Amino acid sequence: MNLWKLSAGTACVIGKKKIKADVLPTTAYIMLGERCKNNCQFCAQSRDSEARVNLLSRVTWPVFPKEEAAAGIRDTYKAGAIKRACLQVVYSANSWDTTVNALELLHVSSAVPICVSSHLETVKQARELVSRGAERVCIALDAATPELYEKVKNGQWASKWSLLLECTLALPGLVTTHLIVGLGESEEDMVSRMAACIDKGIRIGLFAFTPIRGTPWAHLNAPTIAHYRRIQIAHHLLRNGYKQDIIGYQDGIISEFNVPEVELLRILEDGQAFQTSGCDDCNRPYYNERPGGLMYNYPRRLTSLEVTKAIEECEIVRGEYDELATN
Repeated sequence: MNLWKLSAGTACVIGKKKIKADVLPTTAYIMLGERCKNNCQFCAQSRDSEARVNLLSRVTWPVFPKEEAAAGIRDTYKAGAIKRACLQVVYSANSWDTTVNALELLHVSSAVPICVSSHLETVKQARELVSRGAERVCIALDAATPELYEKVKNGQWASKWSLLLECTLALPGLVTTHLIVGLGESEEDMVSRMAACIDKGIRIGLFAFTPIRGTPWAHLNAPTIAHYRRIQIAHHLLRNGYKQDIIGYQDGIISEFNVPEVELLRILEDGQAFQTSGCDDCNRPYYNERPGGLMYNYPRRLTSLEVTKAIEECEIVRGEYDELATN
């Protein structure tokens, strides 16, 4: 594949495109292929999607010669504006060869850390990606439960979950997954799945379901911000060593965090709970958001006022935030 698709923000960072943006990506995002063999109901690239082929979520992906793109990423990494590369390959008959070839070009061009998200079927493939230069491998679950996985992704949960666990055992500390909030799971379901992943050492990239015109699920709504903030806080607590039994529920919805309020506010005051999660230095600007609109994942450090607002948006943490807001 001689042409690479770069996210519009990536193209801007490496000097190939001018866009108006208040935050640019700190990861170079590359997408290869189009019209996936998979049929995820939310995805612009799925085989039944009628969305524009240059879309993935809200992001557009202009095309560049691969050598030009790799050189731009190399130079921008050396300059410090890009910290990582994320290679995302759409599943097709030749997606494995496409993945390996692109990974090798990126790896020989630069020392940039590379995460690869591609269709994998074996642990051997995951090992090979690491041996060829991948710093991390992503195996996306997206859906939090077996029932939703089969409904949303038209796939078999058991084989995907088993592969994720096997790869984690084979490559400890090198595996990431994605979970999408708002596909129809309960908050309790999502917390349970996050806890299971974190317990195995799997890093999680949290996304908010984003309805995209032309996809089968375009008519559905994104999760409320209260719903998403509660999941972000739960995720942050789990990542920081808290057990899931500190989280209380009412009808599957998080109703309490059984942590002393002073302690909870101290954990949340740096705002990291509400920033983009996943691999190091992955900030995905406006992947789930519109500029100037509701911020599900902040692509940068939050101001103290934004932290206060994000905490309040979860609708269950009570207390005085004056001291937090004035730090």
